[in-house]
Formats: sequence, structure tokens, C-alpha cells
Amino acid sequence: MPNGQHGQSSPSQPAGGQWYPPEWPDRIRALADGSLTPVAPRRAATVMLLRDTPAGPAVHMLRRRSSMAFAGGAYAYPGGGVDPRDEDHRIGWAGPDQDAWAARLGTDAASAQAIVCGAVRETFEEAGVLLAGRTADTVVGDTTGDDWEADRQALVGRELSFAEFLDRRGLLLRSDLLGAWARWITPEFEPRRYDTWFFVAALPEGQRTRNASTEADRTVWIAPAVAADGYDKGELLMMPPTIATLRSLEPYGSAAEALAGAAAQDLTAIVARATLEDGELVLSWPGHDEFTKRVRSGRPGGPA
Repeated sequence: MPNGQHGQSSPSQPAGGQWYPPEWPDRIRALADGSLTPVAPRRAATVMLLRDTPAGPAVHMLRRRSSMAFAGGAYAYPGGGVDPRDEDHRIGWAGPDQDAWAARLGTDAASAQAIVCGAVRETFEEAGVLLAGRTADTVVGDTTGDDWEADRQALVGRELSFAEFLDRRGLLLRSDLLGAWARWITPEFEPRRYDTWFFVAALPEGQRTRNASTEADRTVWIAPAVAADGYDKGELLMMPPTIATLRSLEPYGSAAEALAGAAAQDLTAIVARATLEDGELVLSWPGHDEFTKRVRSGRPGGPA
């Protein structure tokens, strides 16, 4: 479930609920002195799935298993890497076409299709929710039967491409049910990097989420403001892209309002910058001062 940042080890003591790996300082130094060459980021997509409640919209989140080497115990959204087969030209499609999505995402049409497909596929793989229908104005209902689960497992195991899955079920991907929200790229000093597009979508009527991810030990529906408050109190661990996008959802009074507001969201890629200032390593995310980290050169394992 990529969220624009990655690491390999157990977390350092977070500031608030921010998670970051203890090996970052050493890798930042290596990047600064030229001994580390950044790897190319892999395309990824993640979806902030919303549903309306009497108190306002709630967002579906997964908690990564504490045993996970990367961000154990951190909360995130369903998502993952793009399968190259998501560019398959045979994909059943409804809603804004690939050229329209390319203009919105700042990519070519094939990449735009792959990213949107990745978002829909990963939401089905990790949450059991499918943004697809038999026609351009319908959405499938319950997806919890044994036959659906067999197909979901085949997708997870890459035994089945998403295009093949849609084709054999006679379904069209409903791209109009997604709104592009943000874009975060893993810092250059990380060994595994992702160029992650964040989307927003409403839970389709008749469908329900379930914890279908092997990487998560629990799932929750939670109000963005409540989740952000838990982060601020240090009760919920999150990575910068997660808490930043949560905060950006707070002004919206319904899932429909958020989806309508997606068109105005800035998709300029956000990537961390690492600099050396007066003997300190300074890690910052442009436009997000709350995540700035200062690491003393003599303390490679933690924050200043």
C-alpha cells in the first residue's frame, strides 16, 4: 500500500504520530556526498474511499501489521504498485477517457490508464470494493461471494490481469467514480521509491469493505478530523502523505462534495528535500512544514 514514502526498518520515535525509518540520516548523508544514486520511482496509486455518516464523511483506512518491516503499525489507504498490464488497450472503460486523465495526471494516455486501473484494481484487491459496472451508469453490487474472492486472489497473485478480469465478467471500469487528489513521490534517498497518485472515491451502494490485505491487521472507517487528532496526539502512526491528505479532506461535508472538489486539487508532485545546514541534516516536504525533520550530524539514529 504505497503512500509516497518507504523504508526498511522499525520506526524511530515519531513526532506526533509521524513514522520514519531510523536509517534515513545515513542515507541522506550518502545522497548529499554523492555516494548514493537515487533509484527511479515506480508508479503507484492509492484510494481514499469515503462513505457518508450522520456526522459527515468517514474514510476507510488499513493498519499495517506491527510485524511489517516497513511502517509497522502505521495507518494507510488501500493502494499499491501499478501492474504494467494495467496499460492493456483491451480494458473496458467508462467515464473520462484516457486522454482526459492524461491531461489531469500530467502523463501520457497509456500511463494514465495504468494509474487509474491501478487505483481501481488495488481497491478491489485490498478492500474488496470494485468501481466497475456492466454499463457506463451502473456499479456492481455485493462482491463478497466465493467466485469474486477467487478472482480477487488471482489478481493479487498476478495470475489474472485487470483487463482480463473485467473482460470475462463483462464489466467496464468506472473512471468517473474517481477523483485525482494528490501526488507524492518517495524521497530520493530511499532504496524503494514510488510515484504515488492519491484518488478519492465514494463507497458504491450495495458494496462493503473488508480487510482483504495480507499486510493489514485491522481496518477502520474514521472521520478525517478524528484520525488527524489521533495522529496529533501520537495515538495513530502515519506517514506524511497520509496525514496531509487526511487534513485536506476535513473541509468536505459529504463524499459527493469531496469527489466534486477533486478537480481543484493541486497534483504538483511532492517530494522530500534533504539538505545540510550548519552541521544538521534537514528533511522537508515543500508546502508541509509540519513534517520538517532536523537530524544532528553526530546522532545518526534519531531526530535532533
